[in-house]
Amino acid sequence: MEKISQKTIHKYLRHNKHFPHVWCPGCSNGIVLGATIRAVAELGLKKDDVAMVSGIGCSSRMPVYVDLNTLHSVHGRAIAYATGIKMVKPKMNVCIVTGDGDATAIGGNHLIHAARRNIDLTVILINNNIYGMTGGQFSPTTPTGDIATTTPYGNIDPVFDICELAMGAGATFVARTSAYHAIEMKSFIKQAFVHDGFSLVEIISACPVIYGRLNRKGDAPEMMRNMKENVITASAYEKLAPENRENKVIRGILRNVDKPEYTKQYAKLVESLKPKAEDSNGN
Repeated sequence: MEKISQKTIHKYLRHNKHFPHVWCPGCSNGIVLGATIRAVAELGLKKDDVAMVSGIGCSSRMPVYVDLNTLHSVHGRAIAYATGIKMVKPKMNVCIVTGDGDATAIGGNHLIHAARRNIDLTVILINNNIYGMTGGQFSPTTPTGDIATTTPYGNIDPVFDICELAMGAGATFVARTSAYHAIEMKSFIKQAFVHDGFSLVEIISACPVIYGRLNRKGDAPEMMRNMKENVITASAYEKLAPENRENKVIRGILRNVDKPEYTKQYAKLVESLKPKAEDSNGN
């Protein structure tokens, strides 16, 4: 495999587009961007063969910066747009960059049905526990009791486990890691790209400027240390005493199974409905 250099990474950026980027200091989105570019480069995918789709949110600004086929769509509808691309261009590698609010609140219906169909999409879901760009509202993953601009006295909602949600809906590749574990993140994204079916990689990330400040989580380095200490492997989790498991999040590949992929099934259906040679001759 060719070594991926900084110069190689620069080939995947649109240098005339809105640099410096809009993300706050300490935001994890830049780490995810770097890992995604490295994954595409190491897989040897041609830029014309990759489409990156997003909706609305901090993470959804990512397609603006990459020199791929890109689409910055509307709030919560990224997976719907990506489904359309994949149905028309089934050989294209289609990925969705989205956030916890964009994908599991307004976009939750699209998430579960794309997973149910097992359509060959790669969802890179950056979970920072809050709506960052639109004002700091609480999201379906904001921990119960935490503060957001719309829950100033503490969030009383129970939270989604995004990976459990995806697996319950039928996703065939599901993984979780954190922005601290950048090398692992790249590996998971690569595996998601090559998996023939619906893939979701949840990335626990830091929003130090809004979520961190509202909940006194410390600065960006402290939030990264928190990910290092609390986003752990299943084997490390099992070794902990029950009283020490609170606030721990399991990372790793949680599911990797083979099932029929939707666009291939659709192509077979179309082929089966074509007139047979004898029918076209009037026999």
